[in-house]
Amino acid sequence: MNSTGNISQLRKNLKLQREAGKTIGLVPTMGNLHDGHLHLVRESLKKNDYTIVSIFINPMQFNPNEDLAIYPRTVDEDKEKLLAAGCDFLFIPPAQEIYPEDLNSHTQVVVPNLSNILCAKTRPGHFEGVSTIVIKLLNIINPDVAYFGLKDYQQYLIVKKMTKDLEIDTRIIGLETIRDAGGLALSSRNCFLSEIEIDKARQLYRSLQDAANAIVHSEVKFSDLEKQSYSDLQDAGLTPDYFSICNSKTLKPATIEDIDLVIIAAAYVGSVRLIDNIRVSLDHTKQKSRVIE
Repeated sequence: MNSTGNISQLRKNLKLQREAGKTIGLVPTMGNLHDGHLHLVRESLKKNDYTIVSIFINPMQFNPNEDLAIYPRTVDEDKEKLLAAGCDFLFIPPAQEIYPEDLNSHTQVVVPNLSNILCAKTRPGHFEGVSTIVIKLLNIINPDVAYFGLKDYQQYLIVKKMTKDLEIDTRIIGLETIRDAGGLALSSRNCFLSEIEIDKARQLYRSLQDAANAIVHSEVKFSDLEKQSYSDLQDAGLTPDYFSICNSKTLKPATIEDIDLVIIAAAYVGSVRLIDNIRVSLDHTKQKSRVIE
């Protein structure tokens, strides 16, 4: 596996791959890789001739009171995992390579509507940082396909809309969330949780499952279900940020006419903020509703 932190060197390598007729897959990450990331890598390896993983802890998507300074950095371990997985190339640029000038004066990409709801309410500016780094990586690498986990469903929709609106010729693929044996969505931030907190954190997914089953199997008012689920998280010792039932394409509050829903939530376990979601497909006429996990 080759690697570089230099954009020019990366582009020279990619020029050779394209001249050889190879398709290129990209898996953007912030490192501290777990099986969820490696699932994306394996899918890219399966579907493309050449797979690039990027590791970049993007300062633009962190607020001043967030965990940029302590975000886990495990470069040596990440390299070993990528080498074992068969990754072709690692792009691991320093911040100066991505943002050579003052961060606050850098152009930012804003995706309207999707970027100012849900997670954005308590993380202002976060999705502008995400959109900006993703568009930079897509412009630097110009991959045929880029892979994202659906655990961060809001991010996935934002990236999809951004690439569509800006005519970016990269296909965006979302892959299902990878979970531990107890249902907890794998996350780089899980390393901050104690064993007791991990057990507590699993309530987030259980609450999503309970809400999904209630929607599928009973007539329930969405707003009442959101309030009950929020309360259930509090009773389990979590500090919920939000628990929302939304249209899965727009993330607007779901109505009884909607067919495809996403139940999306964020909650703190101690000081660690976790996100998760579960999708529900309803068939109001044929009674073939199902939960997508």
